[in-house]
Amino acid sequence: MRRSTKLGIVACAALASAGCYHVTVETGRTPGRILETRWASGWIYGLVPPETINTASDCPEGVAKVETQLSFLNGAVIVLTFGIYTPWHVTVTCAKSISALPGQMIDVGEAGRASPSATIAALDSAARLSGASGKPVYVRF
Repeated sequence: MRRSTKLGIVACAALASAGCYHVTVETGRTPGRILETRWASGWIYGLVPPETINTASDCPEGVAKVETQLSFLNGAVIVLTFGIYTPWHVTVTCAKSISALPGQMIDVGEAGRASPSATIAALDSAARLSGASGKPVYVRF
């Protein structure tokens, strides 16, 4: 077999082994603003992960969804650098603010600090208001 043929087979095998990878974590919260990092730098086939993405200031209401993936281009870079540089594509979807949700809000107080009777009264009131208006009513603890 000629050297160029062997090299072509090795190159095709290397690219084929750099498959796509995709993980999604959903919290069930209403999605809002999207933060995206296309080239989060990891090293040595991911043994040294990318630095932590601190979303506390960008997502004050929490996170609705996190997606981590290796795109084809990320995989090609991994192959070209022999796995030394391992870039990831990370997308964080912030949760929407509760105050931005449509509907009325009933505040009960901090969770665990409101009395059982106050909690029951708030839930009862929310059910009646929602039934009468046909719109959602949120109870916040």
